Amino acid sequence: MTRDRHCLPLLQAEIDTYSQPVVFMHQDCHVCRAEGFRALTRVRIDCGGRSVIASLNVVTGAGWLGPEAAALSGAAWSALRPGPGDMGQFSHPELPEAASLVRAKVYGERLGQAQFATIIEDAMAHRLSDLDLAAFVTACAGEQLNTCETIALTRAMQAAGRTLDWIGGPVLDKHCVGGLPGNRTTPIVVAIAAAAGLVIPKTSSRAITSPAGTADTMEVMAPVALDIAAMRRVVEAQGGCVVWGGALGLSPADDILIRIERPLDFDSDGQLVASILSKKAAAGSDRVVIDIPVGPTAKVRSAKAAEALSARLRTTARAIGLDLAIFVSDGSQPVGRGIGPALEAMDVLKVLRRTPDAPDDLRERALALAGLLLEMSGKTAGAGRARALLDSGAAEQRFMAICAAQGGFTEPVAAPHRLPMAASRNGVITAIDNRRIARVAKLAGAPQQARAGVLLAARPGTLVQRGHPLFEIWAETPGELAYARDFANAQEEIFRIEEPK
Repeated sequence: MTRDRHCLPLLQAEIDTYSQPVVFMHQDCHVCRAEGFRALTRVRIDCGGRSVIASLNVVTGAGWLGPEAAALSGAAWSALRPGPGDMGQFSHPELPEAASLVRAKVYGERLGQAQFATIIEDAMAHRLSDLDLAAFVTACAGEQLNTCETIALTRAMQAAGRTLDWIGGPVLDKHCVGGLPGNRTTPIVVAIAAAAGLVIPKTSSRAITSPAGTADTMEVMAPVALDIAAMRRVVEAQGGCVVWGGALGLSPADDILIRIERPLDFDSDGQLVASILSKKAAAGSDRVVIDIPVGPTAKVRSAKAAEALSARLRTTARAIGLDLAIFVSDGSQPVGRGIGPALEAMDVLKVLRRTPDAPDDLRERALALAGLLLEMSGKTAGAGRARALLDSGAAEQRFMAICAAQGGFTEPVAAPHRLPMAASRNGVITAIDNRRIARVAKLAGAPQQARAGVLLAARPGTLVQRGHPLFEIWAETPGELAYARDFANAQEEIFRIEEPK
């Protein structure tokens, strides 16, 4: 490519922009001046027959990047794959078709599947900026997506990626809407269902704002970054798997929308339903159980909200051909004792191994979900069958076989730095704040540090004296331990302790 006023050599910035293509250019760059580029301008970059649309970040100082080159974030670099010395050609992109559709939704117009498909297509091609996507997410928040639009968005999101096909009988799945620390029932449910001879190819996500996702916890015990061929081999051999869905291309638009939704912290039933069910349909599932924990500090905070969400889930699932069951559960406190990948893995293994100190709440919740799945698959007395498979050790054996098939089992180990946190007064524990205890675990390093997190030592209903241990912080470094400790000490109501009545 001949150098002209539109061209610059491309460098790798080695800056994490969380999958968003970003280009860095100096304010004195001749291309910026010629094209009139400003900060956050959308810029098209062509190189070697490939192109990407990136957001511009302008470098103003005389530091790491001068005016004679442009630097690309990881996502932009991966899209273009330039070779040594390659030049990029810079231009203004055409206005994406989806921009007018986003504007229409902002002004309250109803969209159909073809229109949602255009928005999803342009989002995946990075033709929409984060500001465009934030406007779309905002316009769909609350009750601004009706049922027909929810179904249309779900179908558009599924169609944007690949859909798996499985040979044989019913294909099962289980999902929790989240918001409850611990609650790592999925590996147990998968082990029970697979031990019952059923097919349950579970794809799971990593944590974004929580202390652990199912994939994070499973990765402590076995590899999860499998491709589709490897995933199929595991399922064909063992009947089930627990793998990370991010590498499989199933409903990939969901990851783009989640990246925008989480900082905005919007509660939107329509988008939540589209997110969940598009992934279930894309994974090839036809019978799904959804766990909806309800509690004052959970994601779903009231019975009324759970009822509305359940109704939309059922209607959408029916429209796209999924057999769906809803399990409304207690979300008033964490489930299990561990919060964080390794700590939750330890809880899972205690339940599967039937140890005396296995958390009973995690065990019973997993059994209820597994029993419901078994009954949906035609197994009579599903709850009893699930309990028998767990108590006999068949579920443990199948789980270990799944881990071996995914690449080998690893025993979780404790973090090197641990600090107990004690009650500041006498009384009865009446509540645990899910959000604040999760925050402690995250400040300790979870989920990036797999062994970091919180180990609960007391539950609501426990009578405690001043100095009684409430929980223990686990961390990889003294600094992270102190950071989490300082936050915990500043919070008065992580554990609510009241005078006995």
